[in-house]
Amino acid sequence: MTDITSQLEGIVGAANVLTGSAIAANYQRDEALTAESAVPAYVVHPRSTEEVSALLRLADTERIPVTARGSGTGLSGAAVPTPGGMVVCFEHMNRVLEIDTDNYVAVVQPGVTLDALDTELEPQHLVYPVYPGEYSASIGGNVNTNAGGMRAVKYGVTRHQVLGLEAVLASGDVIRTGGKYVKATSGYDLTQLVIGSEGTLALVTEATLRLHPRYPAQATILAPFPTLQGVTGAIPRIVGAGVEPLILEYIDMLTMAALRATLGLELGIPDDVKQEALAYLVVMLEDTHESRLEEDVGELAGLLGNLGAIDVYVLPPKAAQDLIDAREKAFWVAKGANADDIVDIVVPRAAIPEYMAKVAELQQRYETLIAGCGHAGDGNVHLSVFQPDADKRHKVMREMFEIGLDLGGAISAEHGIGTEKKRYFAELEDPVKIELLRGIKRTFDPHGILNPGTVFD
Repeated sequence: MTDITSQLEGIVGAANVLTGSAIAANYQRDEALTAESAVPAYVVHPRSTEEVSALLRLADTERIPVTARGSGTGLSGAAVPTPGGMVVCFEHMNRVLEIDTDNYVAVVQPGVTLDALDTELEPQHLVYPVYPGEYSASIGGNVNTNAGGMRAVKYGVTRHQVLGLEAVLASGDVIRTGGKYVKATSGYDLTQLVIGSEGTLALVTEATLRLHPRYPAQATILAPFPTLQGVTGAIPRIVGAGVEPLILEYIDMLTMAALRATLGLELGIPDDVKQEALAYLVVMLEDTHESRLEEDVGELAGLLGNLGAIDVYVLPPKAAQDLIDAREKAFWVAKGANADDIVDIVVPRAAIPEYMAKVAELQQRYETLIAGCGHAGDGNVHLSVFQPDADKRHKVMREMFEIGLDLGGAISAEHGIGTEKKRYFAELEDPVKIELLRGIKRTFDPHGILNPGTVFD
């Protein structure tokens, strides 16, 4: 170990290598509710692609497991290190290298946070539209998990916004994929293969991101409904109305009550409406002109009334921002309420009513509290599961995933499989597909040093 430490210090400098008691607790975990912390032997902070390349060359030679780490905000356990392995932390590779206003792209290092990127883009009236709910999240982490968030209904998820990558293979070889263009038919798409691979195929050292104009006019509508089925049934109609929502979210009664109690959220909703409402729909619209925005808001308000909303509220700017901020903190509220696990399953959005009805049956059969909210516009359902009995919780979770898959969905929409969902992935996914994924893994990482135990064993 002393020899390895010396070699690591020779690559990144002694100040950028942590061992033993110097490895703080935050390097031993991410935000997954069920993942146990693990102590790596080394935490290294590279400052360049060349240093990452040298680190992986050494790790591959010595068969040292490697876990990439951005901000550690992941929810699947993919950033929990292998005991005795190496954490490659990208905190020091945090520069915005270029903002190209002609091609509408930004080139960034993996340690750049969403908040830092947005600060640089705002004066240019541009936006990178992926906001998965935690502004301290890093671009590298978003790429590794194919992060989504509330704006995915309009702009899609990370893979729709990443045009190219620089990445280091387990061997230390550096590859470049894609570039400042939006289409190419030149062999297999390695960019898309690396996106969402959770650090198991390569370490991303640079990303070329698609940018969009920043719209100056925004409006947020809150519509309480007497049933959750009313909310979920309204979603396809809203998407098909032509107003192109920026955000289309549902929040159930329990989650809304928790947000109000925990965060002091006050939206000016009368008490009688609160008592009647079992679910809420949140719709945000944007436009370049206030007049066109007002027309869309009026059209949407009328549609929501016809779809069964108890009332329709166009929120003042501060209340709207408070609501969006609270929705983004829903995970932390669930964590503070001692949720035992979380689900980020995705189904076709028209299947949400059927999915939620079957989840309600599960609650009763297993005597388990299941509450949540979700990116309703793209079928992404976020649910918190309150069931301390591990065996019973596994049955509940498995059936939740199984129902979603039967409806044409997938186990994870944006958090990833990581270490915490791989059991369900192995049990429920097509074994032919899993073996194909294993073959891809072996091609990229013959010795299996990159995030072993993530996605599959």
